Amino acid sequence: MEHNSPSKAEVIAAGLGGMGVIMAGQVLAHAGLSHYKHVSWAPSYAVQKRGGDVHCTVVLSQEEIASPLLDQAQSLMLFDGGQYGLFEGRVRPGGLMIVEKAGLRTSGGREDIKIIPVPGLEVAVALGDSLVNNFVLLGVYIASTEVLPVELVKAELQRVYGAKPERLALNQEAFRKGMELAKAS
Repeated sequence: MEHNSPSKAEVIAAGLGGMGVIMAGQVLAHAGLSHYKHVSWAPSYAVQKRGGDVHCTVVLSQEEIASPLLDQAQSLMLFDGGQYGLFEGRVRPGGLMIVEKAGLRTSGGREDIKIIPVPGLEVAVALGDSLVNNFVLLGVYIASTEVLPVELVKAELQRVYGAKPERLALNQEAFRKGMELAKAS
């Protein structure tokens, strides 16, 4: 199956420690290894063990990557809507910002980017585990940008969680629900 993905994709995943930000970035980066020639994943943690600022950048590219660190990216997944003001400037003009609706407060916001508010936490809680919010937002990202074939992300989820069938099923369902949300927006 042919997939028309871009030659380069950049995303910042951001939130607070304990939200699955790093895992969403890792799954994306690992899934990209079989589709892109060059992949980088760079995590950044705050000093607190839990609840501090955390983000990671993922760059998927057919060309060499000059730096894994990004001031601005094409896309941003924000797992804590309350941090909108801190991160809206990290999206390039014409880019995409996927934002958790819970806690989201914007005062007009930017008009030069596409913003997709996502009820990821609500969906995750309805699935029985708020911890799968990360895969809801990842599903929205994949369906909205088509940077990777969906099958590659599903295969990576299988690789990471295959030894835990219940966790795998829950994460796959969260990812699927995220893709549905993207198609509905």
